[in-house]
Amino acid sequence: MAETTVRGRIGEAEISLSAGKLAQLADGAVSVRIGDTQVLVTATAKRSLREGVDFFPLTVDVEERTYAVGRIPGSFFRREGRASEKAILADRLIDRPLRPNFKDGYRHDTHVVATVLAADLENPHDIAALNGASAALTISPIPFEGPIGAVRLALIDGEWVPFPTYEQGENAVFEIVVAGKRNPDGGIDIAMVEAGASEDGFRMVRDGAQGSDEATVAAGLEIAKEHIAVLIDLQLELLEQVGEPEPVEWILTTEYSDEMYARVEELAKPKLEGLGLIVKKHERQNAEKAVRDEVIEALGLDEDDADSLKQAKAAFSKVQKNVMRSRVVNEGVRIDGRGLKDIRQLTAEVGVVPGSHGSGLFQRGETQVLNITTLGMLKMEQMLDTISPEESKRYMHHYNMPPYATGEAGFMRGPKRREIGHGALAEKALLPVIPPAEDFPYAYRLVSEVLMSNGSSSMASVCGSSLSLMDAGVPIHAPVAGIAMGLIAHDDKFATLTDILGVEDHLGDMDFKVAGTADMITALQLDTKIEGLPADVLIAAMDQAREARLFILETMAATLPGPRDELAATAPKIEAVMVPKDKIGEVIGPKGKTIRELEEETGASIEIDDDGTVRVGAPDTASMNLAKERILAIGFPPEAKVGEVYDGEVVNITKFGAFVNILPGRDGLLHISKIGGGKRIDRVEDVLSLGDKVKVVVREIDDRGKVSLDMDGASSGGGSDAPREERKSDDRPERRNDRGDGGNRGGDGGNRGGGRNRDRDRNRDRDRDSKPADKPGRKVVSFEDEFESKE
Repeated sequence: MAETTVRGRIGEAEISLSAGKLAQLADGAVSVRIGDTQVLVTATAKRSLREGVDFFPLTVDVEERTYAVGRIPGSFFRREGRASEKAILADRLIDRPLRPNFKDGYRHDTHVVATVLAADLENPHDIAALNGASAALTISPIPFEGPIGAVRLALIDGEWVPFPTYEQGENAVFEIVVAGKRNPDGGIDIAMVEAGASEDGFRMVRDGAQGSDEATVAAGLEIAKEHIAVLIDLQLELLEQVGEPEPVEWILTTEYSDEMYARVEELAKPKLEGLGLIVKKHERQNAEKAVRDEVIEALGLDEDDADSLKQAKAAFSKVQKNVMRSRVVNEGVRIDGRGLKDIRQLTAEVGVVPGSHGSGLFQRGETQVLNITTLGMLKMEQMLDTISPEESKRYMHHYNMPPYATGEAGFMRGPKRREIGHGALAEKALLPVIPPAEDFPYAYRLVSEVLMSNGSSSMASVCGSSLSLMDAGVPIHAPVAGIAMGLIAHDDKFATLTDILGVEDHLGDMDFKVAGTADMITALQLDTKIEGLPADVLIAAMDQAREARLFILETMAATLPGPRDELAATAPKIEAVMVPKDKIGEVIGPKGKTIRELEEETGASIEIDDDGTVRVGAPDTASMNLAKERILAIGFPPEAKVGEVYDGEVVNITKFGAFVNILPGRDGLLHISKIGGGKRIDRVEDVLSLGDKVKVVVREIDDRGKVSLDMDGASSGGGSDAPREERKSDDRPERRNDRGDGGNRGGDGGNRGGGRNRDRDRNRDRDRDSKPADKPGRKVVSFEDEFESKE
């Protein structure tokens, strides 16, 4: 089969779809290219039906290959392992708009695989993969009711830019991904939205940039529809050129027959309508189960007729759904008795967990989330080994929801895709208000423990995170709250619900989650199952969500109006100091000896940046001050004074003398002639050893800052065995300055023999190569060459 390629342009991006060359045994395979980013997407379905399946087993896998960026994996096995968090989020991004758009009753195992073949580090691959998945399904015989088009828009300088590059995204206030399909009237219906403010978005808005308020986001959704139409047309053009696939007879299941539904409705509807309004989840579930059991018993079904029993239960669920939806739309009354805009009872607490850096407990009805903040130095940020430009992140949010949160028993085997997705959504909501590292040099790990769940635990995690961060004393720009909304379309009427329950999420037609500050949206997630959702209904729903968000922010402010003035006593104290760039090596020391010594002796943790920024983290103020004092002493060493006496330490020994550290970062030379206490010695080691403490006096400092020392209490002239030149005149600073104290041993060569100078030069070279190693943890400023060069 020859390769077929179609091309289109949206904004500055050119998109190409190719089919017919790669992966020809898959039901559908399309290669998508944007710039030099290329993704191969395949769609395959199993021809037989899994026995007893009562759901649609769709699996989406995004395979990130490091060869796409010309890199070998960094793992021990040098191959890709489990999917990265970014890959899992891309899986969910593709799954959400695709899943509702398969033929009713289709239950065959279906697998969509997106393999990233090339990543140019300019154009993201996730939206390319989503369009490729839709195109692969469109040209396959799988009963997909698409195509679906998807576009990413970035709000830059008040304009919505389609398919932004990574570089453009850095200048964006807000980014939004919109997926949609064409309705029978030719318009575009939105199927999915995933959006969030950038890391610097809040600060950009504060500095005058166009913000991501409800009106701006709604305008972006309308602009997205234009681009989605182009992408749908491109996929249809590919289908036209490739040709319709050979049809396949898929097995379409029916949950119940029309006859069974009529019988169940007749028995169940009056009972459900008379059930009344029950607020508590388990009480309502028990009451509904009792009604269902009565209905099934009244049907007189044979206990061995498993198929009929299954149909009856499915029909009952449908009747239950219709009763609930009708009551909401026609009466404005919800299943727990609330009105459409009512929010369940709210409670907020802080300081719940002793010893933590910060903690917040947020509860809304029967949804309860405990969030705990842990602060660390920037070296604790998460390193990312992905195929995107992002190499690390310092703000991490992890979400855990054990089975007991819904009153169930089950297995706990690490985070599932849902938990990763919910954690990422809460992380996205808070990231714009996190202070920059320059102002607050910390890494953050926030963990949301879902203790109860009955509707929108992810948005409760957002609220708990704000409380926890403020309790920790993190100077966030503004608190963030989140709310989950629902929408029901029934009998040509629309009803928007605030603060949806879990059952309302399941029985409704659309759910969307909105998080933000009082002034801007920081995160938005929307999924809808209905066609022809009017734009004004969506805008009104967003405005209703803002009212709820502001109400929740008021409740949170009543508990803690803003960040605490000080960090928790248990949190690490981190401060930054600057040292000259040419002093960075001295702070680090040979092979890190100095910095390790500083950490061991002060109890602090130290990080150094290439620009000379030194961050110090310490458990208490004393350790912090000691570490800063010693670092600054190395970076800005104090000046020695002639005639001053210092308690020094021998840090290096050479043939002609010992180097003594007298101040942080400042060493001086104690010549061999000054060591013997008036007696001549042949070897420095006969008197001094590395690490010895000696009291010395500064004899002179030359014009280049080199320090010459004497032993404290010794005469400057030395003993009777001193060299002849020194005995003749002790007052020759200029000569000593030119020659260093080495002149005391060498004379002018006439008395010792001219060949001694050459021998001394050779010995000096050997001394350089064999001089003792630096004391561990000590960065020595060596003057050996300087003193010798003057001879």
